[in-house]
Amino acid sequence: MDKQQAQEKIAALTELLNQYNFEYHVLDKPSVPDAEYDQKMQEIRALEEEYPEHVTPESPTQRVGGAPLEGFKKVQHNIPMLSLGNAFNEDDLRDFERRAASGTDSKLSFVCELKIDGLAVSLTYENGKFVRGATRGDGTTGEDITSNLRTIKSIPLSIKEKETIEVRGEAFMPHKSFLALNERREKKEEEPFANPRNAAAGSLRQLDPKIAASRNLDIFLYGVGDWEAEPLSSHSERLDYLKELGFKTNPEWKKCETIEEVIDYVTHWETERPNLSYEIDGIVIKVDSLDQQEELGFTAKSPRWAIAYKFPAEEVMTTLHDIELSVGRTGVITPTAILEAVKVAGTTVKRASLHNEDLIRAKDIKLGDTVVIKKAGDIIPEVVRVVEEKRTGEEKDFRMPEHCPACESELVRLEEEVALRCINPNCPAQLKEGLIHFVSRNAMNIDGLGEKVIIQLFQERLIHTIADIYRLEREDLLKLERMGEKSVDNLQRAIEVSKDNSLEKLLFGLGIRFVGAKAAKTLATHFETMEGLMRAGYEDLIGVDEIGDKMADSIAQYFSEEEVIDLVKELADIGVNMTYKGPKKQDVAEDTIFSGKTVVLTGKMEILTRPEAKAAIEQLGGSVTGSVSKNTDYVIAGEDAGSKLDKAQKLGVSIWNEQQLREVLGK
Repeated sequence: MDKQQAQEKIAALTELLNQYNFEYHVLDKPSVPDAEYDQKMQEIRALEEEYPEHVTPESPTQRVGGAPLEGFKKVQHNIPMLSLGNAFNEDDLRDFERRAASGTDSKLSFVCELKIDGLAVSLTYENGKFVRGATRGDGTTGEDITSNLRTIKSIPLSIKEKETIEVRGEAFMPHKSFLALNERREKKEEEPFANPRNAAAGSLRQLDPKIAASRNLDIFLYGVGDWEAEPLSSHSERLDYLKELGFKTNPEWKKCETIEEVIDYVTHWETERPNLSYEIDGIVIKVDSLDQQEELGFTAKSPRWAIAYKFPAEEVMTTLHDIELSVGRTGVITPTAILEAVKVAGTTVKRASLHNEDLIRAKDIKLGDTVVIKKAGDIIPEVVRVVEEKRTGEEKDFRMPEHCPACESELVRLEEEVALRCINPNCPAQLKEGLIHFVSRNAMNIDGLGEKVIIQLFQERLIHTIADIYRLEREDLLKLERMGEKSVDNLQRAIEVSKDNSLEKLLFGLGIRFVGAKAAKTLATHFETMEGLMRAGYEDLIGVDEIGDKMADSIAQYFSEEEVIDLVKELADIGVNMTYKGPKKQDVAEDTIFSGKTVVLTGKMEILTRPEAKAAIEQLGGSVTGSVSKNTDYVIAGEDAGSKLDKAQKLGVSIWNEQQLREVLGK
């Protein structure tokens, strides 16, 4: 066989095998036996091995996952992937219908879809080829997980639509795959996943695509984002067209002409939910007409033309055997119910939050009680109530201790607080939790130094304070469980890299009471150096925007402690950066046309990207937001600007095109 023949054969096998994949994974109607499919796969593998220059990205052999990635790149969503507002009962659904009806003159119809409990993703196709897949992220910026998404066999690697099109859907793990995965993990003595959603999300965020490939994920597509030439007029037509293109859509969607039909659909799936082969946590209801969707527009966080009905949390009875106490990073003592194991919303629950002593008293919870539990938001188990009629008289009252369970120090209740607190700065439980917080992603982000490793290091007395992290010796790390040469090399590199973090990362990592990630950034931007912040008194702090009385008092108190002053000096001597590395206040131009103004960007820019335009406007003192309101000063409208432009015109907001913006930026 010559090269030309090999290329033609590979192309023919690629088309044939992709058709077989579509029939099996999307239509659930295989047209050939597994043995014939396997034989064709062996044939194409042999040809591609002999003629690697003819391997294409669309080949079915490319779904197994390539080489591990070093990290995920960021992806900007041209059209934000917004979350939906929630409905919890019939009244909420009727209110949604009334609000939507008041925003349009035409009769409404709706499309109802099952709300798949998975991970929202976007898939981009250019000239018919799958080129990029991304997570939802914060709605504006996601992560590029193309390599992992390529391993999902129900995602077509090529489609007949040649215009650039971005489709959106929910990647999920079917029950069968979830059970098999947890069985494998338990055999390896690994922690099983709590539910299919966590398993799906964890699989798609693996740096090694082969791991994602081994977990048998699936996907349902439910909409589009960017589409340069959309010829359709309704959401129901979109769903039909997605299916026509070869995408897997959920077959249970239904078009409803009235809100009564919507309610009937919701009621039906509340009952039928357990019979599905995958998890759902509600129903999504959308206005069908795309013109009406455009007319209704968006709030800052969600579309006005869609809503998510959330199923009521499943409630289950079990026995409360004990109440366990834990000491948090700030010394707060948190009680947790230890329960007879019971299945709730698809997962086994053995523990549930009790929050604080006042809640235990308010619900009259006793040791040995029969209690009703549910998962708040289908995620966090909590005790709802006691089943008093099941009491036998053997139940015992619970009393919070007077001394810390970790260090025996006397517990205190600070003014205006319901929680008991240990105020011993050397409490081992607090020190350990503080170390875990310091290395976490939003703080110093030391990859490889997770909770289990920190606990090992702490128990072996290799670390006591956060400064000790930077003194860890290679020999000590090699002695830890599951820490080989490569793991230690990577960890030491990550520790060294963290020294160069900008000041706000360190400030958040220190765990100053009331100072979250946003406040840490505000403080770092304002004071620019650790020295400047430490010199600041209460009055200086209270003068900073968004820093309130309690936070200012907490910061001033924190940096007056001798131990803190010594710790900061120690970290500086080790080489930890003590300065802010982001854009400084003085770098923001003053007295510009954008100073103090609110700007909205809409439509497609020809030359500037959305992030470039946003950064430039902010550098000139402006604030860029996502929605148009009476407080908006300027709307910059690119091509195909939609409802935001319409609203700006109605409100009389000043509207510019991209050329006008570039002229101002040029000056």
